[in-house]
Amino acid sequence: MKRVYVKEEACIGCGLCQVYCQLEHSQSKDLIKAFKKETPRPLPRVHVERNVEVSFPIQCRHCTEPWCVYSCLTGAMHKESISDEVVVDMEKCIGCWTCIVACPCGALSRDLDSKTVIKCDLCPGREIPACVINCPNEALVLSADEKRE
Repeated sequence: MKRVYVKEEACIGCGLCQVYCQLEHSQSKDLIKAFKKETPRPLPRVHVERNVEVSFPIQCRHCTEPWCVYSCLTGAMHKESISDEVVVDMEKCIGCWTCIVACPCGALSRDLDSKTVIKCDLCPGREIPACVINCPNEALVLSADEKRE
């Protein structure tokens, strides 16, 4: 199972992971168009927590015990049997937000335009997620380590 891990000591809180996540999930894949012209504006699936001394990005951990999946009323949030990734079926999501409340990592967000939940999807079609490949300080690491949560 692929997961994105954070090296907190390396994160400088620049927010580029958010920018490149938004760009990856935009329609145009063009930096200027994505932020200035697209409606609705693409939303990041990662957000950066900033404190005076420590900053770190938060995104879905694709947990072994996914409380978001267990709490989903419609089955929209589920775990893929082959990849073990926690994914959202946007057609089934009713925007009740119980998964957001249940997530112990605070990694899920509301898309108020589509009234669905959004979360890290590990950038389908990419070998390495956009946040990882564009982190200037290599604070984000893609790993297949099954032991960490």
